[in-house]
Amino acid sequence: MIDLNEIGQRARAAARTLALADTTRKNAALEAIAAALLERADEVLAANAGDMERGRAAGMSPALLDRMLLTRARLEAIAADTLTVVRLPDPVGEQFDQALLPNGLRVHRRRVPLGVVGVIYEARPNVTVDIAALCLKSGNAAILRGGKEIVGSCAALTGVIRAGLAAAGLPADAIQVIDDPDRALVEQLLRLDRYVDVIIPRGGAALHQFCREKATIPVITGGIGVCHVYVDAAADLAKAVPIIRNAKVQRPSVCNALDTVLVHRSIAAEALPAIARDLLAHSVELRADEESLAILKGAGLAGERVVPAQASDFGTEFMALVLSARVVDGLDDALEHIARYGDHSDAIVTEDRAAADRFVAAVDSSAVFVNASTRFNDGGQLGLGAEIAVSTQKLHVRGPMALRELTTYKWVIEGDGHVRP
Repeated sequence: MIDLNEIGQRARAAARTLALADTTRKNAALEAIAAALLERADEVLAANAGDMERGRAAGMSPALLDRMLLTRARLEAIAADTLTVVRLPDPVGEQFDQALLPNGLRVHRRRVPLGVVGVIYEARPNVTVDIAALCLKSGNAAILRGGKEIVGSCAALTGVIRAGLAAAGLPADAIQVIDDPDRALVEQLLRLDRYVDVIIPRGGAALHQFCREKATIPVITGGIGVCHVYVDAAADLAKAVPIIRNAKVQRPSVCNALDTVLVHRSIAAEALPAIARDLLAHSVELRADEESLAILKGAGLAGERVVPAQASDFGTEFMALVLSARVVDGLDDALEHIARYGDHSDAIVTEDRAAADRFVAAVDSSAVFVNASTRFNDGGQLGLGAEIAVSTQKLHVRGPMALRELTTYKWVIEGDGHVRP
């Protein structure tokens, strides 16, 4: 029987040690983990094969099975990603906002780890290593609970990670996994506020809602959201068409993939058919509002993959080759629509600098784009090296969460016998 209080105690003790570890030692642990992933590949792949066999027997979808699958090539990529984290700057100890006060006190803020991070995720075993690498480099201990579908894979990967920690002289308990699929343990983890500082769920809307409702610990939610592209009256269609294609087609099942395109009425007769022809060539189903549908039918684009939109299609994260389309009166109408449904990744395509500036100022989402695909809302793409999640909330981080976002800060005040009058 798993004792989460014991796991929490060990994690807290490991976090205190890890917070004081220098960059050299943390990097040595990451290098040892990367090497062990390759050296113990047969062990990890055998555990993953067991998960895959159980998944197929349970009738899991091909898409879910592909997410679960580990191959030698995928392990090599995971090891390479771990070494990428080695090359990233260590945020711990960074000093900022230094000041000399009129009374002679010297003050600054110093970046420190969050402490113990609890991460609950679903059917992606590679996330086990991603999270461990980022937590280790940022000086945090982690308690991991992967989905029941990947229990064997998570246990094998965690064994590799703990061996790498021990090889570098760091506490193995800095990374622990809950390998019992009992859902009651998830709820216990969400209430382990004595030891865990923050919970990060990675999965669907139901998991995020469950964590928000049950946790007595701060929860950082993200990774879900409806993404929009607004094609402005001043848009260059030579840019708009490939941006929309990339945002929708390049990887439709991820959180920053496009869900809704909004087109200014003044260019809709030209823009919508051009966008639709391109998307239909890539097997996208278009769910069009009444005005968009009339334009598309007038352009000879009726068919089984051009259908009337239902009200629910605006505000749905499709995670598939499905896109809703709507004609809007202009920028104000687009902003109203995005304010109602968006908060993740939203883009404008325009050559009008004033319209772009107003869009950026008005759209309250984790990432806002001008003439670029929403698929760039990603830690690796934004120069952060990696990410643990994409936060769509406002406290304490927003957008891709990488090393710096896994830290907080403390004030340091230095005096010379100062007392407060």
